[in-house]
Amino acid sequence: MNNVNELLRSLKSLSGPFLSFEREELPETPGELFLQWLNLAIENEVKEPHAMTLSTVDADGCPDARVLILKNMIGDSFYFASSVESRKGQQLKCNPKAALTFYWPILGKQIRLRGTVEDMGDEAGAADFRDRSAEARVVALTGNQSRELVREEELEYSLAEQREKISRNPDITTLNWRLYAMNVREAEFWQGDTNRKHTRIQYYWSEGQWNHRRLWP
Repeated sequence: MNNVNELLRSLKSLSGPFLSFEREELPETPGELFLQWLNLAIENEVKEPHAMTLSTVDADGCPDARVLILKNMIGDSFYFASSVESRKGQQLKCNPKAALTFYWPILGKQIRLRGTVEDMGDEAGAADFRDRSAEARVVALTGNQSRELVREEELEYSLAEQREKISRNPDITTLNWRLYAMNVREAEFWQGDTNRKHTRIQYYWSEGQWNHRRLWP
């Protein structure tokens, strides 16, 4: 057995203890259950509970994933923002189907969401951009996300240039910045168990309404 294998097997996972998944009175929609779990995560001081993994597919059908922040949630739509010129922005333009994943280890909870992503338009993108911190706007205005960076000096020069633009026009925005909404059509709420008898509830959209069922661990 190699050292990496031994190292990984020595690490604990799902050590618990965890709260049980109360299934008797499940809400009608996944959005409602998500909010219940999110509030529980906040109450238990989970760090950055709004951090989530966005999974997309490129033009060749290869999956891609990265962690970003949940900006809002309305009903069963989950909002996030990005540059349209970024890798994820280009992938969503070609294929709007995507997935979101939340994982809160101290609670043993995982939430998986699947659906179709929609660009919310110019005004929504501009409003989200203005709500960002000054330095976040500075970086976004460089307009080179995901491109190769050859020299550090190029980055520093561009950042200084964008800071100057913002100082002259604090309300400046860019059409490259977009607010997206993923309209969920499938959701799974997973409660881990120390003995691996995990509880999984899947919501699925069928014939104009939400249904739910329990899945095997």
